Amino acid sequence: MSDLTFPDGFVWGAATSAYQIEGAVREDGRGESIWDRFCRAPGAIANGDSGEIACDHYHRWQQDIELMREMGLVAYRFSVSWPRVLPRGYGRVNSAGLDFYERLVDALLAAGVEPWLTLYHFDLPARLEDRGGWASRDTAKAFAEFADAVVERLGDRVTRWITINEPWTASMLGYAQGIHAPGRRDWAAAIAAAHHLLLAHGLAAPVIRGHSSGASVGIELNPTMVYPASDREEDSEAALRVDGLRNRWWLDALSCRSYPGDVLDLLSDDIPEIEAQDMEQIATPIDFLGIDYFNPQYVSHDETMPPLRACDVDQPELEHTATGWVVDPGSLTGLLGRLHREYAFKSLVVAGNGAAFDDPLPQDGTLADPRRVGFLHDHLEAILEARTAGVPVDGYFVWSLMDNFEWTAGYTKRFGLVHVDFETQQRTIKESGRWFSRVIEGNALVEPIWD
Repeated sequence: MSDLTFPDGFVWGAATSAYQIEGAVREDGRGESIWDRFCRAPGAIANGDSGEIACDHYHRWQQDIELMREMGLVAYRFSVSWPRVLPRGYGRVNSAGLDFYERLVDALLAAGVEPWLTLYHFDLPARLEDRGGWASRDTAKAFAEFADAVVERLGDRVTRWITINEPWTASMLGYAQGIHAPGRRDWAAAIAAAHHLLLAHGLAAPVIRGHSSGASVGIELNPTMVYPASDREEDSEAALRVDGLRNRWWLDALSCRSYPGDVLDLLSDDIPEIEAQDMEQIATPIDFLGIDYFNPQYVSHDETMPPLRACDVDQPELEHTATGWVVDPGSLTGLLGRLHREYAFKSLVVAGNGAAFDDPLPQDGTLADPRRVGFLHDHLEAILEARTAGVPVDGYFVWSLMDNFEWTAGYTKRFGLVHVDFETQQRTIKESGRWFSRVIEGNALVEPIWD
């Protein structure tokens, strides 16, 4: 194997999520989600945007699968809309919703693209939020019911399952900081949500395996390298506290059947009731750990920011994406090495990695996005470096397949391998998509070639 070659069977794909691309929020019996509500809150989303239409994937999915086939994708990671399947979040199953995903899965398989199905990517049914949302233990139980409905229908064809996408984001941004749906600012609710999201994963994993023989089950986290902003001891201590909640809370629970003691002490006033079997349930063995990585985090001590007493600090001298995130592929190598060294997961999959840049408009059916090509190239090189050091990285998914609704940024930030004109819904494969096709074809890192 040359230094630039990936192993046989390495999984190459691109990723999306239901609310960000599907649209059709009122069609075929779909219920309301927390993001439908949050998008109506004044000032919550850039330009007052919403996912009401998004990429209209619900009606254009066949065209989108053709784009995947044209790019040579081996796999496609997508999520199922919980309120499309269970409009209230529990109880009556909406067959029309499952019919859509059945058609999608069958067409993916016919096109030679392996479906990687994510059950939860932020779109909690609004009726469940009315009953407490992720701060309520009942939501974890409802998630197992949702998993049962989906896997019973699709488990004979889908073998790759991701239970929860980025539980840190769902709990911390949604319930502590209030900048994601449902927009709550309540630390106790956020820590309860952090526990119940993990519990939901633990409850769903055996349900998936019960319906799908040979299923490969994982969860998708977004850990990162947390650095002190200076060499001051108080900044190092702040970085340790942030690392505790951003990384070790999730990884220790999944691997060690416990939450880190320093985090429990720090958040002692807000820790929810943890029942006797919870930690064992959460630590149900997984077949792979999905990793979303976009940027490292630099923090400084800040006494005005309880409970972590830390704040993020920008690094203006470093390269940034259009979202203001630092570009640092080396931190991905370090992160993958840490996960292997400290937690020894049997398989790691980089399930989301990409960048938003200020792309030009398409010209003559193409779009040059050299900075995105460079970003993807350098992060794949970082993965090769980790693999050389013995880290079992077995797949890579670009975020994202296409430009889409980017949460609070609305349609102002474009991550896609495919450009979407949101007025006409015209799709154009970018140069990054063409370059990624060459990587997949050769199963090897390809140097960019510029005209």
